[in-house]
Amino acid sequence: MSNTEKNQEIAASKAGMDPKTARKYLAANQLPSELTGERYWRTREDPFNDVWAEVQRQMEESPGLEAKTVFEWLQREHPGRYADGQIRTLQRRIKLWRATEGPAQEIYFGQKHEPGKLCASDFTHMTELGIMIEGQTFIHLIYHFVLTYSNWETGTICYSESLESLSEGWQNAVWELGAVAIEHRTDSLSSAVNNSWSMPSAPTMNGASVPATYCAGT
Repeated sequence: MSNTEKNQEIAASKAGMDPKTARKYLAANQLPSELTGERYWRTREDPFNDVWAEVQRQMEESPGLEAKTVFEWLQREHPGRYADGQIRTLQRRIKLWRATEGPAQEIYFGQKHEPGKLCASDFTHMTELGIMIEGQTFIHLIYHFVLTYSNWETGTICYSESLESLSEGWQNAVWELGAVAIEHRTDSLSSAVNNSWSMPSAPTMNGASVPATYCAGT
């Protein structure tokens, strides 16, 4: 036996591998993981075949159900039939069903935000919270202001979706922030769209100085 073969046997022994297997990998010049082809077939019968119609009905009635919840329901409905370790099989099958046969997924378009470029605002009606002051319902709104990049936010109490409320809320936010974003976007309020207003020059988030002009969004 050559020294090379002896070294291979020693190395294989240390790795807990049969020398013949080690020589096979050396001859192929590939790692074990690279020799294993991708498998497209099941090696054992799917344990959920018999109950899949029940599972599918549950998922169709409540699309938001988690696989764990469905698995626990199956364990209650079929005592002793499903071991805890089988949940991964169900999770994979439900994931595949959702991708191929489940309800349509919401389409998401990613947005890229830049520091100091855009702020956004809107009004939120707060009356339904039922806030009481001296026994009377406090009817009011909140002007909500946010920087779209950092999510820094603040708010101002107001009583109508008017240009005056928008102007006051925006100015309060800018004073608190100490600077103004280059663009401001809000919903299409008739008061905002049909009126234009501007403030004196103010420092922007990136240090430049521009007129703090209101920009109506679409």
